[in-house]
Amino acid sequence: MNITENISVKSYNSFGIDVITRYFATFSSTNELLNLLEDYRAKNVLVLGGGSNILFTKPYEGLIIKNELKGIELLHEDSECYFVRAQAGENWHRFVQYCIEHNYAGVENLSLIPGNVGASPMQNIGAYGVEIRDVFYALEACHLKDHTMHRFGLADCHFGYRESVFKNKYLNQFAIMNVTFRLRKQPVFQTGYGAIEQELAKMQISKLTIKAISEAVINIRSSKLPDPAKIGNAGSFFKNPLIPLTHFKELKKSYPSIPGYPAKENKIKIAAGWLIEQCGWKGYRKSDAGCYEKQALVLVNYGNASGQEILDLSESIIQTVLAKFQITLEREVNIL
Repeated sequence: MNITENISVKSYNSFGIDVITRYFATFSSTNELLNLLEDYRAKNVLVLGGGSNILFTKPYEGLIIKNELKGIELLHEDSECYFVRAQAGENWHRFVQYCIEHNYAGVENLSLIPGNVGASPMQNIGAYGVEIRDVFYALEACHLKDHTMHRFGLADCHFGYRESVFKNKYLNQFAIMNVTFRLRKQPVFQTGYGAIEQELAKMQISKLTIKAISEAVINIRSSKLPDPAKIGNAGSFFKNPLIPLTHFKELKKSYPSIPGYPAKENKIKIAAGWLIEQCGWKGYRKSDAGCYEKQALVLVNYGNASGQEILDLSESIIQTVLAKFQITLEREVNIL
């Protein structure tokens, strides 16, 4: 719980960016967090989970507190659902595997997403047709300034596509302590997105289960996404853009193979990785900053890239996609 000074965050972020934070500490209980906040009253406080959705571009002139709260428990159940609470410091994929082992359905499509439980509602993480808001029930969070505890229900979080109230209105104002999920007793299988059905067929699955879907997702992700333990990355660097249907129809004339998926408000979700690949970035590398050879949506640090080099690469990608398709990509990763 002690605050240490001038610590490298290289091992605390999945990009492996080597920058210094002025102060650093960890907490594994509510009291430890409150004591840290009492001892350190400066403005700049950053709560860090798995460090899987952040890009450090410069030294952090403040206090970074790593959330190490652990624990998973079944709070209660009704005729249809289990209400399962996980502490924010739990590894997300381990939590998904725990749910599968206990036959709690709903998060199987979110297997192998890097990061911790606490970040899942902040980003409204999603994959293969499922988002956190589909299984979210509530969370508890500590306000970093007045040290009070708050409960947020589904409506309070204002979930959007890779968005929540914690990424805009309440940015850097709360430490998420735990998240409660509403998980089904009877699965509602989601297999129509991406290559899940093909992978299940390849696996020769005769009876569909949440475990089978999880294994299919793990196979797909492992085949095209780099392991952060081997190559620094934060998973998908950009959001899949939403464009008007009219824009999509115009692009379809020039690019018949452009992939698009119907979304709300008469919009189409476009695969950002496809756009980036069409612009020639897939497999690009300059020094140790690159665009992954198997998935253009992933920017990587091959060893000693700086955060600024990764950021500059992302800006070049944004500009070329805009020029070619008149679509502005948004970064999913938080930039510091």
